[in-house]
Amino acid sequence: MEQPDVDEPVFLISAAAELAGMHAQTLRQYDRLGLVIPKRRPGGGRRYSLRDVATLREIQRMSQEEGINLAGIKRILTLQHRVDRLEREVERLRPRADVGSRVFASGPSGSVIIVERGQRVDRDEGRSMVVYRG
Repeated sequence: MEQPDVDEPVFLISAAAELAGMHAQTLRQYDRLGLVIPKRRPGGGRRYSLRDVATLREIQRMSQEEGINLAGIKRILTLQHRVDRLEREVERLRPRADVGSRVFASGPSGSVIIVERGQRVDRDEGRSMVVYRG
């Protein structure tokens, strides 16, 4: 069985509000505040995804159980998006950071570069080479 796309905007505002246990006007307010910004249909109608509904539930939890105001929640969500993006970037770069020996080169200005395996450093550019074993 195929997993649903959690980012597919499929829910009307009324359905998303019901799934999140909120009033539709609350979702409109969150959209205006930038807390949960749904996708828009060509006619302007809002469409919410499963991820949006989960975020709405988390906003409600933080507000009711933790007593966090909406400005604080917005900051938390912004930071969480940043962390998620940085984690994806780390995973993308991880293959380049293998645990074997690494070769670095430094130039006259002191800048350090990674020399890819199988490449040579042009010594005429004044770079020295150091092997670092991690």
